Amino acid sequence: MPVDPQISADDSLRVEVLSEALPYIQRFAGRRVVIKYGGAAMVKQELREAVFRDVALLASVGVHPVVVHGGGPEINQWLTRLSIQPVFHNGLRVTDPETMDVVEMVLVGRVNKQIVNGLNQVGGRAVGFSGADGDLVRARPYGDGSLGLVGDVARVDPSVIIPLLDQGYIPVISSVAPNQTGQSYNINADTVAGELAAALDAEKLVLLTDTPGILRNREDPDSLIRQLSLSEARQLIADGVVAGGMTPKTECCIRALAQGVTAAHIVDGRVPHALLLEVFTKDGIGTMVVGSGQL
Repeated sequence: MPVDPQISADDSLRVEVLSEALPYIQRFAGRRVVIKYGGAAMVKQELREAVFRDVALLASVGVHPVVVHGGGPEINQWLTRLSIQPVFHNGLRVTDPETMDVVEMVLVGRVNKQIVNGLNQVGGRAVGFSGADGDLVRARPYGDGSLGLVGDVARVDPSVIIPLLDQGYIPVISSVAPNQTGQSYNINADTVAGELAAALDAEKLVLLTDTPGILRNREDPDSLIRQLSLSEARQLIADGVVAGGMTPKTECCIRALAQGVTAAHIVDGRVPHALLLEVFTKDGIGTMVVGSGQL
């Protein structure tokens, strides 16, 4: 049938994309997807808006998204304003009590509510949490405690957010959580996202990053590895192909998959609508890690 000349190329492409997305929408309707939101996608306005629209669209078509966020750049800005020098060790923020006060203020009081408001502005129904709310996340000291109030996840109890997901709300969770005595800890947002995805029996864990994904050659963006098994991901770490800042992200994916998450994705958040491109298209744009039996 000939194309109606009154239909624009943009409209035709839009309909084609929607048609391609339909099987994925049907497949993931009712499933939980945990999204770690960070990097350039938090800093640049056009990328922020694209992420908010992507998350709201997921919720609108019946997927149950959960957003977990950090907020390093804004924490640094506030530390500088307060004449506190940011200190890092092996990529982790050394967090003394004074720094922890700023981290909690920024992540829980500012960044979390900015994300909630942004999602609500585009038609989502978002609700903000920290790890303390509903005893959602319990923290423990990271490693030997030499980094101060840097934490790890001791346990996750998602019962407070499950009814909200079932009602179509979008939980937005900051990566601050207390230990058993109520002391707040600063936890890596990737870690929180991975452990929460496992506790929710999520279909997908998606980490929005500032890299294309896992590269076979770190100097060559065209060497992107589109899909990996769990065992292959472990081997890439052992071989040093995955190194530096990509190591904790890949390990986060491995832990989530080992605990029952179906697939984990490392996606370039610098690409507008990267989230939808990864979830609702055949090839995606990043690296997907799955259990060995699912390849």
